[in-house]
Amino acid sequence: MAPQPFTIAIDGPAAAGKGTLSRAVAEHFGFAHLDTGLLYRAVGAKVLLGMEPQTAAETLSPSDLENDGLRSPEVAQSASRIAVIPSVRAALLDFQRSFARRAGGAVLDGRDIGTVICPQAEAKLFVTASAEVRAMRRYKELSAHGATDSYEKVLADVKERDARDRDRSTAPLKPADDAVVIDTSDMSIDAAVAAAIEVVKARRSG
Repeated sequence: MAPQPFTIAIDGPAAAGKGTLSRAVAEHFGFAHLDTGLLYRAVGAKVLLGMEPQTAAETLSPSDLENDGLRSPEVAQSASRIAVIPSVRAALLDFQRSFARRAGGAVLDGRDIGTVICPQAEAKLFVTASAEVRAMRRYKELSAHGATDSYEKVLADVKERDARDRDRSTAPLKPADDAVVIDTSDMSIDAAVAAAIEVVKARRSG
């Protein structure tokens, strides 16, 4: 008998730890994982090269997700700007929903998985942390890769992106009504992962 689909939706703002947590949860349960933010970063990278946003989204290919430059601050800002465009979100919707219902289970992390992409997901988490904690995490990450932005600049960028994600008319960033919120401000990665795994176990047994 083929494994049944089981979707875990994990949302949250930038640098809250949802990517690390999602990968760990996917590995624990043997599920496939999709960082949906990477789709928007890939589209954002193509836009930076001069392509129209909708065209970039409609012509996205798996190879576009392997671009080593997708984690740069410039691409992140571009991704956040194009993510407010309804035609871009619509172009990426079917890909994400198809992935979510694959046999054997799937973990998707992003900003609107539990509210828009997979509102019927069996388990929903919203991973967050204070803007200051998230900015420090991002600052350390960027510094380790040779970036010279100050902590203050990174914090300003985080707050700007939060506002844009939260206030957009299409799929604003917010927890789903039935999502379990995990605040990682004062949690270790191991503790956050353990908390997430317990939530998923409860949903699977329920």
